[in-house]
Amino acid sequence: MKAYRITLSLQSAFATPLKGDTLFGQLCWAVRNRLGEAQLTACLEGYTESRPFAVVSDAFPAGYLPLPKLPSSFYKTPEGLTDRKAIKKRAWLPETDLHHPVSDWLSYATDAKTIAKTIGNNKSLSHKHPHPHNTINRQTGTTGDGGFAPYSIEQEWFIAGLDWTIYLLLDTERLSEADCQQCLADIGTFGFGRDASIGMGKFTLTDFTGQPLPGQTNANACLTLAPCAPQGLGFDSQRSFYQLFTRFGRHGDIAVHQQGKPFKNPVLLAQTAAVFGTNPPAHGFIGQGIGGNGQLSNTLKETVQQGYAPVIAINFNAQECL
Repeated sequence: MKAYRITLSLQSAFATPLKGDTLFGQLCWAVRNRLGEAQLTACLEGYTESRPFAVVSDAFPAGYLPLPKLPSSFYKTPEGLTDRKAIKKRAWLPETDLHHPVSDWLSYATDAKTIAKTIGNNKSLSHKHPHPHNTINRQTGTTGDGGFAPYSIEQEWFIAGLDWTIYLLLDTERLSEADCQQCLADIGTFGFGRDASIGMGKFTLTDFTGQPLPGQTNANACLTLAPCAPQGLGFDSQRSFYQLFTRFGRHGDIAVHQQGKPFKNPVLLAQTAAVFGTNPPAHGFIGQGIGGNGQLSNTLKETVQQGYAPVIAINFNAQECL
């Protein structure tokens, strides 16, 4: 698989986080809509047998990587910094400091407000606020009580002038670079995630460059760049650290309207920025494909979920800071 670094310029608020597994799902719909269902079927052949056609990362501030979700005892305390809240806010590692030992990364990491200041903004990377919605009774043309009551959806507005980076692994024999770039551009044009129909989730691609994933020399572990499914893969439990969350997925595009059942079965995933004790694979990702044969959805039995994640190769000694 070929690795790409993609730069996004965000053009609107977002109602859905730019997570890798969600981006993959929308990429599949974009392939179907532009290239046809037969093309998507060909791309997904072998997906749950460790042969994904694409593996997509979360979106990160350009030039930064997520700090691994390790216990604080695994990091050396930055000199002169004793405020625990300030330490916890250091969530982003400049890519230029990736070569330093993992135990020193907290000293080089920064927080969202500091990144915002680099482009002349004294606030933070984004701010959230509720956006009111109304469910309309199509018989009366008005809102009402109970199921027709008004409700709010939280929107996230990102600061202007900051680019975002996505890392993509692509099997160009199944989906060409040009087609993938066009499909991602389609997502940005029509909108990503929830409330795309009312203008949410707009972005443009400003760069799409083939480039190896960054990493350290003498690597013996993996830092994930998207949620993944590590279950049953035999990773070294003494050198693996991650936060779990449950993905309550929903169908997108026209599948929302099929059979009136938009929800998928819930999936347990390891959150982005996990560390797994396994030698970095040559193909650049770990995890597994989820679904197929009705395991994830009774509405569309062929539905799959990205349980793969692109990884940064790191040299990690779990005992070095204890």
